[in-house]
Amino acid sequence: MSTPPPRALDRRAVLATGTAGTAGAVAVAVSGTRAAEAARPDRPRYFRHGIASGDPLPDRVVIWTRVTPTASSTPGSGKGPRVEVTWEVARDRGFTSIVNRGTFVTGPSRDHTVKLDVDGLRPATWYHYRFTYRGERSRVGRMRTAPAENASPGNLRFGVVSCANWQAGWFSAYRGLAERDDLHAVLHLGDYLYEYGPGKYGYGFNDRDIRTHDPRREMVSLEDYRRRHAQYKTDPDLQDAHAKFPWIITWDDHEVTNDQWARGAENHQPGREGDYLRRRARAHRAYDEWMPVRMNATAELGDGTRLYRRLRFGKLAEFSMLDLRTYRSMNVETLAPTPVPAIQAEVSDPDRTITGKAQMRWLKRSLSETDALWKVVGNPVMIAPITFVQVPGDLLGPINDVTGLLPSDGFPYNVDQWDGFTADRREIVQHIRDHQVQNALFVTGDIHSGWASDLPFDVGSYPLSGSAGVEFVCSSVTSNNLKDLIAAPRRTASLAVEAVIRLNNRHLKYLNFDDHGFSVLDLTAKRAQMDWYVIGDRADKNTSIRWSASYATKVGTNTVTQVSKPVR
Repeated sequence: MSTPPPRALDRRAVLATGTAGTAGAVAVAVSGTRAAEAARPDRPRYFRHGIASGDPLPDRVVIWTRVTPTASSTPGSGKGPRVEVTWEVARDRGFTSIVNRGTFVTGPSRDHTVKLDVDGLRPATWYHYRFTYRGERSRVGRMRTAPAENASPGNLRFGVVSCANWQAGWFSAYRGLAERDDLHAVLHLGDYLYEYGPGKYGYGFNDRDIRTHDPRREMVSLEDYRRRHAQYKTDPDLQDAHAKFPWIITWDDHEVTNDQWARGAENHQPGREGDYLRRRARAHRAYDEWMPVRMNATAELGDGTRLYRRLRFGKLAEFSMLDLRTYRSMNVETLAPTPVPAIQAEVSDPDRTITGKAQMRWLKRSLSETDALWKVVGNPVMIAPITFVQVPGDLLGPINDVTGLLPSDGFPYNVDQWDGFTADRREIVQHIRDHQVQNALFVTGDIHSGWASDLPFDVGSYPLSGSAGVEFVCSSVTSNNLKDLIAAPRRTASLAVEAVIRLNNRHLKYLNFDDHGFSVLDLTAKRAQMDWYVIGDRADKNTSIRWSASYATKVGTNTVTQVSKPVR
């Protein structure tokens, strides 16, 4: 997927070569110096990988760090002693009002990581936390608990990111998040790290490595995954963003390997890389060790790998974080959609799934049984249909009685998304209609571009058929997009591509194939708004950051409209 021309484009490149409106980005500088720079210890001896918090509940938050007790205790080495680390949580940065403290024993069996659930906290409250080992203190982090279950907060505001590839550039998008003081948490929608070795899937058309992955090979072993997680967590901008806010995270495919599914992956060769399920188990183990998330509802290691979960933020919002890799069926064959989209009726096979049966039942309950106003779905891959030559639903049956050829929602554009699993998508959309669910909001990563879209009940007859909800898609932190893959200047070749996609998909309101950055999602009792912020050159660690576009959906409308300015 990363060989210079002539080359076969990967699924994201394919998605970018099919065709949207002009963004008209307005430059609004994001001011401020690097957040918490002064607070970072100077070359910490023991706490080299920063600190982090995540999965905030009204009475508890997960906190995380990694200690390096000896020179030989490097990540993935399996070396070093078992040691005891002290942790503290306080109401103030000076730790004069400590509310909880304790010790945690770690060692080589868990790669010297520290992860625990801190309980006994008050809802909707900021806290500070730190760790101590042999007299050295980590930097101080901030975390905020979720509102009480029946609380009605005035707003909730989240940073939104996905697809951060170390080799493709500097993590300036994380710098932009860390410079803000108005977020309650950061939502990361997958591809927190990438599996490739040097020279693969780097910066731009020629895959140049701005920074080189460690280890200098594709990660396959447990040591590989641990070392790669450790490398990413040495990035100062990522460390700042973790220290500033709690994170709510899910994975996509690159946390294991590209285009993975339940029993294999496009980027896994059993003859060379061994059993896939064993590889995935190693990746999941390292992820559990190194990420501030609960699996199987706990911060303990080894008690399961279920990552899909709910987090409630009072009556204003409930987040359902999906896992769309572990249980999915194998993708149908990916064929380029140009010049004519491929007819792939298999995408509508009801026996194929992207969620798995148990997660599907869980997601439907999440949408219809909660009393929260916004039903937010943390969605690793795009659910809105992006297709060509759509046929109204009431004509599909007669046509397929004759031909058996047509996918349910038109010719699919990218079958790695929900477009490759239309039976599951139709089940969700029908469930929303049957239960009269309002304010379903899918927030998505994966495709290295910015999108805002309605979610049609029937794409072929939209807008007459109405909308089941809306979807906001954030761009990538660094991973290549259209302009990078075709080596074209920004807002040139991509404009024609975007226009064709917009023309064929009337429910799509915003599309930007050119920019990298982060988004800000703001929820109130009246509307949900997404603001897109874009960075300059990924090869420049001090590159500029500016606001680009904003779109919102008003309560009860299930449709997207453009907004003239970002939230303040």
